Amino acid sequence: MEAAIARAKSFPVDCNNVDKKLRQIYDMTDEEAGFHMKRSSFLYQVAVQTMPKSLHCLSMKLNVEYFLSSLHDMELSMSEKYLDPTLQHYVIFSNNVLASSVVINSTVTHSSDSRNLVFHVLTDGQNYFAMRLWFFRNTYKEAAIQVLNLEDLKLNIHDKAALLTMSLPVEFRVSFIIDGPSATNYKTEYVSVFSRAHFLLPYILHNLNRVVVLDDDVVVQKDLSNLWTLDMGGKVNGALQFCSVRLSQLNSYMLVNRSSRNSCAWMSGINVIDLARWRELDLTETYWKLEQEFSNRGGPVEAIALTASLLTFQDLIYALGDVWAVSGLGHDYGLDDRVVKNAAVLHYNGKMKPWLDLGISKYKHYWRRFINREDQFLTECKVNP
Repeated sequence: MEAAIARAKSFPVDCNNVDKKLRQIYDMTDEEAGFHMKRSSFLYQVAVQTMPKSLHCLSMKLNVEYFLSSLHDMELSMSEKYLDPTLQHYVIFSNNVLASSVVINSTVTHSSDSRNLVFHVLTDGQNYFAMRLWFFRNTYKEAAIQVLNLEDLKLNIHDKAALLTMSLPVEFRVSFIIDGPSATNYKTEYVSVFSRAHFLLPYILHNLNRVVVLDDDVVVQKDLSNLWTLDMGGKVNGALQFCSVRLSQLNSYMLVNRSSRNSCAWMSGINVIDLARWRELDLTETYWKLEQEFSNRGGPVEAIALTASLLTFQDLIYALGDVWAVSGLGHDYGLDDRVVKNAAVLHYNGKMKPWLDLGISKYKHYWRRFINREDQFLTECKVNP
């Protein structure tokens, strides 16, 4: 042992070389870690923005089956209900067959009288035939379901034809500093607002005076009939107000600052819309002018949508009580279980939708229970979110 120690001491050690080698190893490891973080972030974005293979299979099979069937006039028997203003009309903008089915199934399941329910599902040409076949094959008690191809509607809006493109509610990831012991205490929320297609509702449903708009990432847990007796006091949009986000905190996302600084942001998800009041105020024209103004400035599409939507409904929002909805199930792991169970509507706003593998596991069962797992197409496509 002494000989080994003596021999080791006989070799000169250059500490500078050791330091240099360790720094090289550190730099290489740091670069590799950065590469994997960027790749992970990229793959996450791909995962949340791409339709799962099973849902793509479902859509394709439904499309093929539609053209092999003779169901082209299958909605005629319900046409009178689609126009009846005395019934309870729901509107869903969606290009996701399974998601829209869950919204309708959960709403009907908790309704006191499904005969009064009419659903208008607005989609694009790519998903139209799949939607029609799905809702013909699947019944939801006595509710009526109309599927409309937004891109094929004949509306008298030649000056606003650009609005006739299918678009879903626009979600914004908003990060801001909150009070706390740390100066870098940030909170992230997802705020969703109406897309440009929503502003065609008074034209599409011209016989109706009130509708409830549901996003396709919600689940209904209670009867919503009381929404039709709400006195909104002349307001147009009954919405869940999001007071953890003030409009002043959205200034960096908006193109102009014309809103009240301390006003709460509002969200889509569940919205009670007074179409009669909307027409009276001509809010579609207001939105169109704002969109044109901001487009001429060359602003980003997302910023235009957010700014125009918020300003169009400024001072016209009726705040729905917190009992009506809870949001955040698509991004917030820390929601109170009791609050989630007691809410009338669950909103999976955020990137982690319940039909994705990345969806938050502890919230998925609220959504899964409204899927008909015995459906032939779901089985063939191995749909198991």
